[in-house]
Amino acid sequence: MNVIEVKNVNRSFENGKEVAHVLKDVNLTVEEGEFVSIMGPSGGGKSTLLYLLGGLDMPSSGTVTVNGVNLSTLKDKQLCKMRNEDVGFVFQFYNLVPNLNVEDNISLPLMISGKSRSEYKDKLDECLKIIGMEDKRKLTPRELSGGQQQRVAIARSLVFDPKILFLDEPIGNLDTKTGLRIMQLFKDINQKYGKTIVQVTHSEAAANFGSKLVKLVDGRIESVSPITQ
Repeated sequence: MNVIEVKNVNRSFENGKEVAHVLKDVNLTVEEGEFVSIMGPSGGGKSTLLYLLGGLDMPSSGTVTVNGVNLSTLKDKQLCKMRNEDVGFVFQFYNLVPNLNVEDNISLPLMISGKSRSEYKDKLDECLKIIGMEDKRKLTPRELSGGQQQRVAIARSLVFDPKILFLDEPIGNLDTKTGLRIMQLFKDINQKYGKTIVQVTHSEAAANFGSKLVKLVDGRIESVSPITQ
């Protein structure tokens, strides 16, 4: 079953009289449970494609369908709900709120949706267990290492139990050893919890944790191939 379908997608940006064609006739499918790594040179359109998949941006032409829904048919409020509850995002920068503790940072999507945190207590505990930080729930970001902060960001992305996680250079700010531990955590989440993952990365080592490699060059998909472990 395809949880993501990209059909004939183009994305252009206008700057005065100049037009930059960032994505050109992109077609891609992602099956449920896959771990897709998107690689390519800087400026090749990787992050732009990821933002289109996650509904953070819209294509100039073509369609992006996620969980059976054409994202261009959604109104702003529906898009916001989809981004907050149906998919999860993990970025290179952790985007934690400095004066909130671990538990509160993980609960932010609940607050945004107006949900009662007490209803999600078990899920919150499960997320802390997944990232191995049950004993650090009351610490603030400044008391955590970079790797620990990224784990909190991962838990935050999981609190609504989304089917899909989108990762934008998730270990770009981490040293090699810590980064590989984070990638192993993503692989565990993919395999143990059945989450579909799409990541953009410059790191070949990070890409190899996936199950499928997409090479994007100059806005076009150059190749799609399985990753053999």
